[in-house]
Amino acid sequence: MSAREPAANWAGNVVYARKRLHRPGSVEELRRLVARAARIRALGSGHSFSLVADTVDDQVVLDGLPPEVVVAPDRSTATVAAGLRYGDVAAALHRSGLALANLASLPHISVAGSVATGTHGSGDGQQCLSGAVTALELVGPDGGTVRLSRADDPEVFPGAVVALGALGVVTRLTLAVEPAYRVAQRVRVDVPLEEVADRYDEVFGAAYSVSAFTDWRSGRADVWLKHRVDRPAGTWSGGRPADRPMHPVPGMPAGSSTPQLGVAGPWHERLPHFRPDLTPGAGAELQSEYYLPREAAPAAIAAVRELGELVAPVLHVAELRTVRADDLWLSPAYRRDSATFHFTWVRDLPAVRPVLEAVERRLMPLGARPHWGKLTAAAPAATAAGYRRAADFAALAHRLDPDGKFRNGFVDALFPRGPHPAPHPTDTHRPVSVRENP
Repeated sequence: MSAREPAANWAGNVVYARKRLHRPGSVEELRRLVARAARIRALGSGHSFSLVADTVDDQVVLDGLPPEVVVAPDRSTATVAAGLRYGDVAAALHRSGLALANLASLPHISVAGSVATGTHGSGDGQQCLSGAVTALELVGPDGGTVRLSRADDPEVFPGAVVALGALGVVTRLTLAVEPAYRVAQRVRVDVPLEEVADRYDEVFGAAYSVSAFTDWRSGRADVWLKHRVDRPAGTWSGGRPADRPMHPVPGMPAGSSTPQLGVAGPWHERLPHFRPDLTPGAGAELQSEYYLPREAAPAAIAAVRELGELVAPVLHVAELRTVRADDLWLSPAYRRDSATFHFTWVRDLPAVRPVLEAVERRLMPLGARPHWGKLTAAAPAATAAGYRRAADFAALAHRLDPDGKFRNGFVDALFPRGPHPAPHPTDTHRPVSVRENP
């Protein structure tokens, strides 16, 4: 199926420049489509605010593929269709008595799109969502399928997970799972930002998943604590307990938020901030986010607080979280435990742009890596320079897609074609082959 009508992302700030949109009903149909396309890009649920999924040629969505969630016999992994959304995957796993270790704020986002852009949830012990991937299948430029796994392709697999859609169209992902568990969610309000900065480890270690929401001007935060009932709870208890359900954005009705007030429930109904059956949001919005070295968090909090009077007028809300380090080449948490600084802006780019630039002038020198799917004022070369394995990824993309069928302007700006610089000296690795399935 194809369509020519204009379409935009979820926020409406990106209108895709595609010529055609395709929604194949099977992997075989997708393979034929890819084989005959000159250039093609996969589109997830459209929750990216950047141009990562844009194209001037063919665009393909995968929500028409069979909605598979197949649990392995040993119940340690589940293979899921790439076009599924996390809310659907989580519900299917829970029915089987299983769970993912982590979920993002929105269960509405697609699995493949979230993985490809390094999207995350929160938790000192939790990697980004991409860290759960143990294997993936993708359609290559000739329409053949390629399978990569951490077990069988340890040298190249870390480069193929957070890949910005540049290696092929991912059709299936195998995710690590565990037995289902229960979570109780509480909110502490009116926590001084000085306390968040000065007792950072204590605050973000107080529960399995922790988020702190602020406007950067009031000097205070609301801290959301998601506690796994099968694990010991932290002892931090700053601020005061909320006496009613909360929404992350002040003044918004709490009906779309997941249950709070300490009432325990299934993992997938507490780890996200928002319910899967309702569309959340503060209205029209833009988003930016930065992963910083965890140890830089207090300095980063102080730096943004100095901009509070500039930031607050164009901000719906900001969120602070933590993410554990991983080994995925393009993960913003590559090789470092991270603190993430998220900004939900009003949808007024001319007003937001100078504020965004001011924030980045403070955060980039502290080692910030912008989220691939969100807005940044940083030059592509400066963003790519923050990744030690950028040259290795460029070489891998050239090897798997030598003619650039899966590239777009976003990828070209970050990883220009042509001779690639030598790998980072601390990250050298031997060449490996990539196995292709018939």
